[in-house]
Amino acid sequence: MEYRNLGKCGMKVSEICLGTLTFGKKTDKAEAKRIVDLAFEAGVNFFDTADAYSGGLAEEYLGSALSGRRQGAIVASKVFNPMGPGPNDGGNSRIHIMQAVEASLKRLNMDYLDIYYVHHTDLETPIEETLRAMNDLVTQGKVRYIACSNHEAWMLMEGLWISDTKGWNRYVCYQPQYNLVVRDIEADIIPVCQNKGLGVVVWGSLAGGFLTGKYASNQSNSADTQPKDDWRGFWAPNADETLKVLLDVSKELKRTPAQVATRWVLDQPAVTSVIIGTRNVEQAQDNFQAGGWHLPEDILARLNSVSKLPERYPLITKKFFAHKRASWIKMPSLD
Repeated sequence: MEYRNLGKCGMKVSEICLGTLTFGKKTDKAEAKRIVDLAFEAGVNFFDTADAYSGGLAEEYLGSALSGRRQGAIVASKVFNPMGPGPNDGGNSRIHIMQAVEASLKRLNMDYLDIYYVHHTDLETPIEETLRAMNDLVTQGKVRYIACSNHEAWMLMEGLWISDTKGWNRYVCYQPQYNLVVRDIEADIIPVCQNKGLGVVVWGSLAGGFLTGKYASNQSNSADTQPKDDWRGFWAPNADETLKVLLDVSKELKRTPAQVATRWVLDQPAVTSVIIGTRNVEQAQDNFQAGGWHLPEDILARLNSVSKLPERYPLITKKFFAHKRASWIKMPSLD
């Protein structure tokens, strides 16, 4: 298992992060404990949850499974989704953030969170209000680092600018969907993260199970052969072609498609860690084996090529004008 710095901060996290979306829904408390135990055995020190997962049960199960091992775990949770019927029971307002963090810490049975994500954007709350509240949580010792997920590039930049100009704690990482059939973040989000020194912690590396190969190729739009989570609208048009190449190279490498698809994400520039969701120990054993190795260059090139996004404006102009910029310089010479 590799350990990588989370953006510019000094904290190191495992390249595989255990996600807990299934805890309390498809995974009972005892199985959750076994999965967490296996994660530690595999070298995983990074655990991701959210208050809204299974109505708070995911945090409870994770906190119970980490009992006695808090010091060796990096724990991340999130805030935004409604946790009650009241008008202030969701969103990114100061009142909700302050209430939500206390509730999360109680469910986790912890004194602090290592990472606290703004889970989604809230167009009804000023960004300054959200960031001030998150900064206060750091100064109060309830949160070590702050982060965000699912933000557009402009909003991520705006948040970083506000924090920098006001001297507040800034986001240390960003959590996006990213996989072989959803590479959209390469256009704007990845360049922002690289330029501003943010870590990238990826969710959805298996495209809702499509990239495990359990759904038949050429039938990804069939009602009987589609992932349960309806994210198909985000997939690239050549998703079936990409899956075919993935299945081919997986056989060559004698690895499962899930391992290869996850490893592809981990071998991309700027990616820090990939969140692995798992229902049971058997799935976890397979998925954890995505860590600790790298794709051969030729295999990586094949997967990069088949899943490559079409060039789009204005990014397509960069190559043309970079060449044009260099070509118009005419320096005097003695020759």
